[in-house]
Amino acid sequence: VLVHSLPLGLLYSYFHGKDNFCSFSFMQGSKLEIPLWLAKGLHDSKRRIISVELPKIYREAWRTVFSADANVVDLHKMGPYYYGFGSQLLNFDNPENPEIAQTILQTFISRFRRIMDSSQNAYNEDTSALVARLDELERALFRAGQKGLNDFQCWEKGQASQITASSLVQNYGKRKFTDVDG
Repeated sequence: VLVHSLPLGLLYSYFHGKDNFCSFSFMQGSKLEIPLWLAKGLHDSKRRIISVELPKIYREAWRTVFSADANVVDLHKMGPYYYGFGSQLLNFDNPENPEIAQTILQTFISRFRRIMDSSQNAYNEDTSALVARLDELERALFRAGQKGLNDFQCWEKGQASQITASSLVQNYGKRKFTDVDG
């Protein structure tokens, strides 16, 4: 996260040894990249310690690209946690938050069908080129789709294990019988 710092004074970047500190002083208006967790901790709508600058992939120019065709974007290259990081950015007071949220949602919707279709139609094929362009959430969805396809293929070939009732169904049946007996 790129932040514009307001008077931060001294920020101790790390502790090295027993009494050795390395300290940096930032002037008002300084720009620096810090982890999201730290930006969330320093961001306070009342004190205005920092202001957060949106990463380029969440800005208006990229939102236009996503609205035109989200499937052409290599999300992994732009940021492997596009959806998760974008949703965390919504915690900061930014006038563009509604547009960012809408873009994230529409991007997911438009890419979801292609991801699931690809996972279901790529049995025993090399999918590394497709998966390389996916966000980590999309990769998990793709793997879940592939697992479902592989499990189905095994079932069709008679290689599946014995089907058993879920514990919820078993417990429901036991509860039904105890209700009737009582």
